[in-house]
Amino acid sequence: MAGKKKLDKAVSTATIKRILTYIKKYRVGVAASLLMAAVTVALTLYVPVLIGQGVDLILEPGQVDYAGLTKILAKIGVLVLITAAAQWLMNHINNVITYRVVKDIRTRVFNHLEVLPLSYLDVHPTGDVVSRVIADIDQFSEGLLLGFTQLFTGVMTIGGTLLFMLSINPLITLVVVCITPVSFLVANFIAKKTFAMFQKQSKARGELTSLIDETLGNLKVVQAFNHQEKDQEKFEEINRRLGGYSLRATFFSSITNPATRFVNGLVYAGVGTAGAYGVIRGFLSVGQLSSFLNYANQYTKPFNEISGVVTELQNAIASASRVFDLMDQKAIPKDDRDAAKLGQVSGEVTLDHVDFSYVPEVSLIENFSLKVKPGQRIALVGPTGCGKTTVINLLMRFYDVNRGSIQVDGHDIRNVTRKSLRTSYGMVLQETWLKSGTIRENIAYGRPEASLEEVIAAAKEAHAHSFIKRMPKGYDTMISEDGGNLSQGQKQLLCIARVMLCLPPMLILDEATSSIDTRTEIRIQRAFSKMMEGRTSFIVAHRLSTIKEADVILVMKDGHIIEQGSHEALLEQGGFYAELYQSQFAVS
Repeated sequence: MAGKKKLDKAVSTATIKRILTYIKKYRVGVAASLLMAAVTVALTLYVPVLIGQGVDLILEPGQVDYAGLTKILAKIGVLVLITAAAQWLMNHINNVITYRVVKDIRTRVFNHLEVLPLSYLDVHPTGDVVSRVIADIDQFSEGLLLGFTQLFTGVMTIGGTLLFMLSINPLITLVVVCITPVSFLVANFIAKKTFAMFQKQSKARGELTSLIDETLGNLKVVQAFNHQEKDQEKFEEINRRLGGYSLRATFFSSITNPATRFVNGLVYAGVGTAGAYGVIRGFLSVGQLSSFLNYANQYTKPFNEISGVVTELQNAIASASRVFDLMDQKAIPKDDRDAAKLGQVSGEVTLDHVDFSYVPEVSLIENFSLKVKPGQRIALVGPTGCGKTTVINLLMRFYDVNRGSIQVDGHDIRNVTRKSLRTSYGMVLQETWLKSGTIRENIAYGRPEASLEEVIAAAKEAHAHSFIKRMPKGYDTMISEDGGNLSQGQKQLLCIARVMLCLPPMLILDEATSSIDTRTEIRIQRAFSKMMEGRTSFIVAHRLSTIKEADVILVMKDGHIIEQGSHEALLEQGGFYAELYQSQFAVS
């Protein structure tokens, strides 16, 4: 337990230091905010002095110095106006600083997301990542804004009040100072208790967001398998934990107000008692006592505010620590400075004794070698989990090989820029992806500058033009996130059209026609045949009818090539491929 507390404290301290590095960029604004805070506090604290002087001008009934009171009231009026202007300016500056800091952090987080390796995204729920980028940063901004707005003025008010009280009477000020440590003890107790709860609350909130995102994104599957009750149970379990953490965090933070009010009462009672004694003994005037009582209120009020701010800051720091944890995840290594840029690629690809595994303890691809000539069509077949898609990931350098090398036109792909490598490939996957936007924008995703005529030509090649024309606004029809208003087959046709438009020198087709009906598939295969002419192509397919025309078929099992050759040659061998083929096309 003690070790965990030390760890939480270390995390909190490190997080605060990192927040300050972002704020440092706006130090001029911070200085201006501090100046406005000082002006606000100084003028606010000077008013009780004037009030005390005014009280002393009221000697007794019938003996009032109206001329002196008028001057004092005029001064107070001017000071109130200046204080209001300074406070407004301070709040405006604080808003600008806070939201610019949040903008900087959110921009940096999003940029970092785009360079995270797939290995991180493969093992972390999307909902949790989204929660860190959206909910946690929003929570952080609220705490930071409160910190700027109330922390500066609160601390200055406490210090300024003590100075003004000392100038009136040091003895009574000593009474106030002696009671002050009680407030610090209360604040320290609350801070320790709330940070741990808010940290657990943020984590549970991320789990809940992840579950909701996962369920909504696959609601058809959930309903088809009658998984609603189990998902509901899981939701209730996480929601119960979140509720518990939130309740405890709220409980500890809610004792702030009554606890600090109790301390306020002690301070006010101490000042009132000592001040009354001073008036009786003659070393304090009634006006000075009224000033002291005003200062007693102003002195204790910031403790309420600061205690509330501490609670919010603990929540903000807990949220910020999750955001910084995401930012600290190791990014994909940058390309070497001397990395070559692939130019006009002929399409010669060589895999030389490649070893790779996602998890060190579980081997996947071992001693994999392959030489592909320019323009060849290479088909990868085999049972699920044999490493077909993994080979594609290695070719695109989504993952780097553990041993051996992959070369394109004689260049080790680790020594060329990722951009030039991936630009050389056109990729159509089984899992379709479309962004929220028009159909035209989705087809032109790889070539935003393409003309409408080029987009239409690509759509015709992909046999997508006919259904696009039936859409409400044709190519300008807006589609929802991930093409939710299109069928799976239509989405896949748009993805194929996207590659048709770019026509790179090498192609990767990973189950590219799996969601298309047989008739359309025949037409697409013809389009693919035309597209693949003169281009090196890698085809992953479970339906063996789609790869008969491949130059070389690689039959994979457990990460090894166990057979290779043309379709006819492999059938003649009567091996594993022949068994797979017969299982799909067995004559009854």
